[in-house]
Parts: sequence; C-alpha cells; structure tokens
Amino acid sequence: MKNVDQLRQDAETIFHAGLSAVDSATAVTKCLHLKDNGLVVDSHAYDLAAYKNVYVVGAGKASAAMASAVEEILGDRIKGGLVNVKYGHVKPLRVIRLNEAGHPIPDEAGLRGTREIVHILEHSGEQDLILCLISGGGSALLPYPAKGISLDEKRRLTQVLLECGATIQEVNALRKHVSHVKGGRLARLAYPSTLITLMLSDVIGDDLDSIASGPTVPDGSTFEDCLQILGKYSIRGKVPEAVLSHLQSGAKGAIEETPKAGNPVFSRTQNVIVASNSLALLAAQHKANELGYNSMVLSSSIQGETKDVALVHAAIAREISEADQPVRKPACVISGGETTVTMKGQGLGGRNQEFALAAAIAIDGVRDVVVLSGGTDGTDGPTDAAGALADGTTVTRAKSLGLDPVDFLRRNDSYHFFHPLGDLLMTGPTFTNVMDLRLLIVGD
Repeated sequence: MKNVDQLRQDAETIFHAGLSAVDSATAVTKCLHLKDNGLVVDSHAYDLAAYKNVYVVGAGKASAAMASAVEEILGDRIKGGLVNVKYGHVKPLRVIRLNEAGHPIPDEAGLRGTREIVHILEHSGEQDLILCLISGGGSALLPYPAKGISLDEKRRLTQVLLECGATIQEVNALRKHVSHVKGGRLARLAYPSTLITLMLSDVIGDDLDSIASGPTVPDGSTFEDCLQILGKYSIRGKVPEAVLSHLQSGAKGAIEETPKAGNPVFSRTQNVIVASNSLALLAAQHKANELGYNSMVLSSSIQGETKDVALVHAAIAREISEADQPVRKPACVISGGETTVTMKGQGLGGRNQEFALAAAIAIDGVRDVVVLSGGTDGTDGPTDAAGALADGTTVTRAKSLGLDPVDFLRRNDSYHFFHPLGDLLMTGPTFTNVMDLRLLIVGD
C-alpha cells in the first residue's frame, strides 16, 4: 500500500509521461521526412526540386521546438523564416529566426514579428514552399489588428474575453474578425505559394479553425456570430468602441468576411495536426497501468467552469474511495480538455491551480486521494506554474498556516494558496501545448 507521498510522486510521473508523448519536436519528426528529393508530409509528397525557395513561419509556445525539428530535417534547403514564441520559450536555431513576444496578452514585439511574417508571405510566389508551424498560444503570439483597431484596443478585447468566461472557440471567433492574419487570412496572404501548416492542437475537438484562431484554414464563424458572443456575455459595453464598430460594419457587409471553405486561397494548402490531447491522455494511461493502477480515461473534451468541473472530479474520487466505482482501487482517472475561469477576484492563478484548489476543498479528509491538474505547456494563466497538486490533507495543512482555502478560491488566488504549501506544479517551458492533463489518484 502506497502512502500519500508515493501517490503524489506517481501522479507527477504519469503527468510527465503524458508530456513526453506530445513532445513537439518528436511529433514533427514523425509527420515530416525526406524521401529521395521529396518532402513527405503525413503521406503527401512534395517535389522539392519544383520550388525555388522554402520559408518557415509560425507562432506558438511550442513552435521553437517545432522549428528546430524542421531545421534538422530540411537543413540548408530553408531560405529563411521567422517564428513568434513566448518569452523564454526558445531553442538554438541556425536559419529560422525566433521572435520572443507576449502571451496571453499580445504586445508590440509580437506585432513586429507578425509584420515580418506577413512581409515574407507577401513576397513569396507560386514557386515557393512555406511551412507554417502553429501551436497553442499562437493567437496571442500572432497579433496584427485589422485596419482601424490599435494593438491596445485588441489587448483590451482579449482581456475582456479572458475574464468573462468565454470558451476558446468564442474567444478565437472574435480574434479572427479583428485580425489581418487570423481566420484563414494568413493563407490568403501566402497564396499562390504552396502552404503546409503543422499544428499542435490545444482546442476541444481538434477543430482546425480554432487552433491559434485558424490562420491557414477556412473560418466557420462570422461577424454576426461575434456580435452574438458579445451579447451572450453582456460585454458589448466593455469592448473598445473601435472593435465594436468594426464588427458591426462587418456584419453589415462593409468589411470583407474571413475566407470560407471553397475559397481558392486554400487550393494549395495542407493542414496537419501532429499532436493532440488524446495522445497525451493515452500515454498517461499507459504509464498509470505500468505503475499498477486500474486506469480509465474520462474524456479529452472536458470544458466548463473550472470549479464545477473540479467538484465532479472530486465526487468521482470519493466514489472510488468508498465504493470502488467506476473503477477499482488503486485507481487513476485521467481527463483532458480546457476549462474556463470566470474572474470574480483579483488574485493570481490559472484554471489548473483553481481546479486543484476547488478539488482540495471537496476531498478534504478523504484518505489516499491525490489530485493533479497541469497545463501541458508548463504555464497556467499568468504564472510560472503549470498547475498544482492537492490531497485529502491539503486543507488541514493550509489552515495550520493560517490560509483559508474558501477565501482564496473566492478571490481566484490559487497561486498564493499553493505556493506556501510547496504544492505548485513547476515544469518550466515544455515546448508542447495540447491543453490540460488532470489526474485523480486513489490508493488502495
């Protein structure tokens, strides 16, 4: 029988096994390889002799590692390129330039980098091949506001959307329609070059048009959809006037819509998902089985308010502990997806830390139960933690330090709750991003 410390250690081991399975460089290498004088991308072959230049562009928290893998494969065949990455998420490269920029709120560095990417695409032609590397965080790291909207106004829109509890699909629909490059517009800029986009999926259902706001795929959302989202969350009065005016003009047909399916700009494109949340969950399950747990994958598509999702997971943990259902002890229940936090306080944290805090309250006093929730990108919200761990003693230990868990949860201040307990999950940059990985460990 394992004690709680051993269960916590197992939880971290299982989490890291999930991360290893979605390593972005490995994922690119599996999808992309040379054969004779051709480049094979997910079984589709391209004759490199037919292209004058090869360029690499992209954006995302994992895109530096993706670029490193592409350089290893194509070497001197690459003419040049630029990829926007989050500050600190860098790798040594020879040809492709990395541009560090802000995430989750876009900044001037991101705008400068995106303008350089646009310059590369606008000066490419029919005899050029462009590889676009996209991973989670690409929406914020590829900022180029539409005409009449400033970067500050776009930042304000992003902040309002993040705080209101909108889903990532809803957030990205707005991002697409106030952008010069998102929602298929990057493909429009690249046309008639041949464009291959490799993606790490960080969205529910692996919807191509939601990953990094779909810069190279047809957009299924409209200006009218954006106005309805603002109405749904009662935030019309909170978004900048220039943004609202732009959306209203688009809904009236005064501004061109994002390119839709069937548009000729997509006739020379290939979009491939190289890694996803499901792959991470299956690898985590395999490791849990190796460690002797009876495991089950709950879902890779869990979304909703973080605190509510945490309560459901805690209820499952209690049911396993008390009744050996829906899986017998020792058990490991694994779930993925991406929840949302509706901010009501001014604290510091992220959805994974908030999940762990809400779960800690719900499993207080339950023996031999450990909860881990972590972002596969290594960062949770605007913090340096990937997430946090909790167990049935967390609340008691916190109270002994004078920490009131209910108060910290009310203030959305999960980071400052877990920090003094030493229970933050710290990974540093992981160079991948396929949403979140949550674990329930119940000992026997």
